[in-house]
Amino acid sequence: MEPQGGETIWAVSCCWGNRRMPQSLSAIYLHLVFSTKRREPMLGNEVAGRLYAYLGGVATASKNSLICAGGMPDHVHLLVSLGRETAVAELIRDLKSNSSRWIHDTFATMKRFAWQNGYAAFSVSQSQLDAVRSYIENQAEHHRTRTFQEEFIEWLRRHHLPFDEQFVWD
Repeated sequence: MEPQGGETIWAVSCCWGNRRMPQSLSAIYLHLVFSTKRREPMLGNEVAGRLYAYLGGVATASKNSLICAGGMPDHVHLLVSLGRETAVAELIRDLKSNSSRWIHDTFATMKRFAWQNGYAAFSVSQSQLDAVRSYIENQAEHHRTRTFQEEFIEWLRRHHLPFDEQFVWD
Protein backbone atom coordinates (compact mmCIF):
# COMPACT_ATOMS: atom_id res chain seq x y z
CA MET A 1 0.00 0.00 0.00
CA GLU A 2 1.38 3.36 -1.04
CA PRO A 3 1.40 6.17 1.57
CA GLN A 4 -1.02 9.01 0.87
CA GLY A 5 -0.06 12.61 0.35
CA GLY A 6 3.65 12.01 -0.22
CA GLU A 7 4.21 10.65 3.30
CA THR A 8 7.38 8.73 3.94
CA ILE A 9 7.18 5.58 6.00
CA TRP A 10 10.36 4.66 7.81
CA ALA A 11 11.23 1.22 9.07
CA VAL A 12 13.61 1.45 12.00
CA SER A 13 15.69 -1.48 13.14
CA CYS A 14 16.57 -1.68 16.82
CA CYS A 15 20.30 -2.19 16.98
CA TRP A 16 23.45 -0.79 18.56
CA GLY A 17 26.31 -0.71 16.10
CA ASN A 18 26.27 -4.10 14.42
CA ARG A 19 24.53 -5.84 17.34
CA ARG A 20 20.85 -6.56 17.59
CA MET A 21 18.96 -6.64 20.89
CA PRO A 22 19.93 -10.01 22.45
CA GLN A 23 16.87 -10.71 24.57
CA SER A 24 13.17 -10.07 25.02
CA LEU A 25 12.36 -7.60 27.77
CA SER A 26 9.13 -6.19 29.12
CA ALA A 27 7.87 -3.83 31.78
CA ILE A 28 4.12 -4.43 31.87
CA TYR A 29 2.25 -3.63 35.08
CA LEU A 30 -1.38 -4.49 35.68
CA HIS A 31 -3.91 -3.62 38.34
CA LEU A 32 -6.18 -6.67 38.56
CA VAL A 33 -9.55 -6.65 40.31
CA PHE A 34 -11.95 -9.52 40.86
CA SER A 35 -14.72 -10.30 43.28
CA THR A 36 -16.13 -13.21 45.21
CA LYS A 37 -19.24 -14.84 43.75
CA ARG A 38 -22.26 -12.59 44.35
CA ARG A 39 -19.80 -10.32 46.22
CA GLU A 40 -20.24 -12.39 49.34
CA PRO A 41 -17.94 -11.10 52.12
CA MET A 42 -15.95 -14.31 52.52
CA LEU A 43 -12.38 -12.97 52.75
CA GLY A 44 -11.96 -12.10 56.40
CA ASN A 45 -8.61 -11.23 57.99
CA GLU A 46 -7.73 -14.87 58.71
CA VAL A 47 -8.15 -15.78 55.05
CA ALA A 48 -7.02 -12.58 53.31
CA GLY A 49 -3.40 -12.40 54.46
CA ARG A 50 -2.75 -16.03 53.63
CA LEU A 51 -4.65 -15.70 50.35
CA TYR A 52 -2.49 -12.79 49.19
CA ALA A 53 0.67 -14.77 49.95
CA TYR A 54 -0.73 -17.75 48.04
CA LEU A 55 -1.65 -15.55 45.07
CA GLY A 56 1.94 -14.28 45.07
CA GLY A 57 3.13 -17.87 44.79
CA VAL A 58 0.76 -18.58 41.91
CA ALA A 59 1.98 -15.46 40.11
CA THR A 60 5.62 -16.41 40.61
CA ALA A 61 5.02 -19.99 39.42
CA SER A 62 3.72 -18.61 36.13
CA LYS A 63 6.72 -16.23 35.72
CA ASN A 64 4.97 -13.09 36.93
CA SER A 65 5.51 -11.03 40.04
CA LEU A 66 2.95 -9.88 42.59
CA ILE A 67 3.99 -6.40 43.69
CA CYS A 68 1.21 -5.97 46.23
CA ALA A 69 -2.23 -7.27 47.12
CA GLY A 70 -5.13 -5.94 49.10
CA GLY A 71 -8.86 -5.83 49.14
CA MET A 72 -11.97 -6.20 51.16
CA PRO A 73 -14.01 -9.24 52.26
CA ASP A 74 -15.76 -9.32 48.85
CA HIS A 75 -12.96 -8.48 46.37
CA VAL A 76 -9.23 -8.36 45.76
CA HIS A 77 -6.88 -5.90 44.07
CA LEU A 78 -3.53 -7.12 42.78
CA LEU A 79 -0.66 -5.11 41.33
CA VAL A 80 1.29 -7.46 39.09
CA SER A 81 4.37 -7.25 36.92
CA LEU A 82 3.34 -9.35 33.94
CA GLY A 83 5.89 -11.81 32.61
CA ARG A 84 6.84 -11.41 28.97
CA GLU A 85 5.25 -14.74 27.98
CA THR A 86 2.03 -14.49 29.98
CA ALA A 87 -1.40 -13.68 28.61
CA VAL A 88 -3.62 -11.71 30.99
CA ALA A 89 -6.53 -14.17 30.74
CA GLU A 90 -4.22 -17.10 31.52
CA LEU A 91 -2.82 -15.35 34.59
CA ILE A 92 -6.32 -14.55 35.88
CA ARG A 93 -7.45 -18.13 35.24
CA ASP A 94 -4.45 -19.49 37.16
CA LEU A 95 -4.88 -17.04 40.05
CA LYS A 96 -8.61 -17.71 40.47
CA SER A 97 -8.66 -21.47 39.93
CA ASN A 98 -5.63 -22.26 42.08
CA SER A 99 -6.66 -19.93 44.90
CA SER A 100 -10.22 -21.25 44.90
CA ARG A 101 -8.94 -24.82 45.20
CA TRP A 102 -6.48 -23.73 47.93
CA ILE A 103 -9.26 -22.01 49.91
CA HIS A 104 -11.44 -25.15 49.72
CA ASP A 105 -8.54 -27.36 50.85
CA THR A 106 -7.31 -25.01 53.59
CA PHE A 107 -10.50 -23.69 55.19
CA ALA A 108 -13.03 -26.42 55.97
CA THR A 109 -15.85 -23.90 56.45
CA MET A 110 -15.38 -22.34 52.99
CA LYS A 111 -16.42 -25.21 50.70
CA ARG A 112 -18.93 -22.94 48.93
CA PHE A 113 -16.33 -20.24 48.15
CA ALA A 114 -16.10 -19.13 44.51
CA TRP A 115 -14.85 -16.18 42.51
CA GLN A 116 -17.19 -14.32 40.17
CA ASN A 117 -16.74 -15.11 36.48
CA GLY A 118 -15.35 -11.75 35.37
CA TYR A 119 -12.41 -9.56 36.20
CA ALA A 120 -10.89 -6.22 35.30
CA ALA A 121 -7.31 -5.62 34.23
CA PHE A 122 -5.99 -2.06 34.00
CA SER A 123 -2.59 -1.09 32.67
CA VAL A 124 -0.37 0.90 35.03
CA SER A 125 2.54 3.06 33.96
CA GLN A 126 5.84 2.95 35.84
CA SER A 127 5.20 6.49 37.09
CA GLN A 128 1.93 5.42 38.74
CA LEU A 129 3.11 2.26 40.54
CA ASP A 130 3.45 3.96 43.94
CA ALA A 131 0.00 5.56 43.68
CA VAL A 132 -1.65 2.25 42.73
CA ARG A 133 0.24 0.44 45.49
CA SER A 134 -0.98 3.01 48.03
CA TYR A 135 -4.52 2.70 46.71
CA ILE A 136 -4.44 -1.10 47.06
CA GLU A 137 -2.89 -1.03 50.52
CA ASN A 138 -5.56 1.39 51.78
CA GLN A 139 -8.73 -0.37 50.63
CA ALA A 140 -10.53 -0.14 53.98
CA GLU A 141 -10.13 3.63 53.99
CA HIS A 142 -11.40 3.97 50.39
CA HIS A 143 -14.48 1.89 51.15
CA ARG A 144 -15.57 3.97 54.13
CA THR A 145 -17.21 6.38 51.71
CA ARG A 146 -17.75 4.29 48.55
CA THR A 147 -19.00 0.82 47.83
CA PHE A 148 -17.05 -1.62 45.71
CA GLN A 149 -19.70 -1.31 43.01
CA GLU A 150 -19.41 2.51 42.88
CA GLU A 151 -15.64 2.31 42.82
CA PHE A 152 -15.55 -0.39 40.14
CA ILE A 153 -17.92 1.50 37.82
CA GLU A 154 -15.74 4.60 38.25
CA TRP A 155 -12.64 2.58 37.29
CA LEU A 156 -14.38 1.27 34.16
CA ARG A 157 -15.45 4.78 33.15
CA ARG A 158 -12.04 6.28 33.91
CA HIS A 159 -10.44 3.73 31.61
CA HIS A 160 -13.12 4.27 28.92
CA LEU A 161 -14.19 0.62 29.00
CA PRO A 162 -17.66 0.05 27.57
CA PHE A 163 -19.77 -2.16 29.82
CA ASP A 164 -23.31 -3.28 30.43
CA GLU A 165 -24.01 -2.86 34.14
CA GLN A 166 -26.37 -5.86 34.25
CA PHE A 167 -23.43 -8.13 33.33
CA VAL A 168 -20.78 -6.53 35.57
CA TRP A 169 -22.12 -8.23 38.71
CA ASP A 170 -22.69 -11.86 37.71
